[in-house]
Amino acid sequence: MAQTTGFTVWLTGMSGTGKSTMAAYIAARLRQVDRNVEILDENELEGALWQGMGDSKDERNTLVRRLGFVAGLLTRNNVAVLVPCVSPYKAAREENRRTIGRYIEVYVDCPTEKLIERDSTGRYKKALSGEIPNFIGITEPYEPPASAEVVIHSDQESVEEGAGKIFQSLLDLGYVTSEELKIITGKKMKAQPPTKTPVTRVSSAKPAKAAKTAAKSGKGTKARPAARAARVAKPAKKAAASKRKAR
Repeated sequence: MAQTTGFTVWLTGMSGTGKSTMAAYIAARLRQVDRNVEILDENELEGALWQGMGDSKDERNTLVRRLGFVAGLLTRNNVAVLVPCVSPYKAAREENRRTIGRYIEVYVDCPTEKLIERDSTGRYKKALSGEIPNFIGITEPYEPPASAEVVIHSDQESVEEGAGKIFQSLLDLGYVTSEELKIITGKKMKAQPPTKTPVTRVSSAKPAKAAKTAAKSGKGTKARPAARAARVAKPAKKAAASKRKAR
């Protein structure tokens, strides 16, 4: 039986963290060593996979499962698949992990405040003002992975640094060879025992209470995105209330 050389790199994280940029960078490097590569970007495939669907939790999970199904087909046919997708809910991501098998999860993280600052589309500000409902991280929760293979802090790490972490994980799991990575990175990389990177986050079950508890204890300084966004939203709500009174 021929050996399967395909795999899926699932890049999850809030909108604007740099998932698509990272996927494009990794894809270009894998093509240098003649790998068959496909990028399944949720934004580019929205018309094909998400047309007619809304933004409810069930509908978002349906999209993630559809992307996972396609990624699984490609993976078992020896394609390196990169999936930049917000995919905010753990259950759907874990379902894809079990189904696909040759799979690594990459959590591309960035503080909500930074995402709002650098958002050139204005979508975060519109979500804060109520113009965009059901926006992940503002009015709807994002559930960070508990133990992703790779965690990238895109506000602190460059694309090259983040890619290095992904390549190391692929090497550790045997999905790429050290010879391939020597061509890609220009240096010899050694495989290490595969480990999952724990992601320290406040529990999403009761965000407001959990965030307060973390603040008192001095731990978990990076509160869950929706909790941070709520704090950012307060000044906007107060301003709106003042305008209404003035009228």
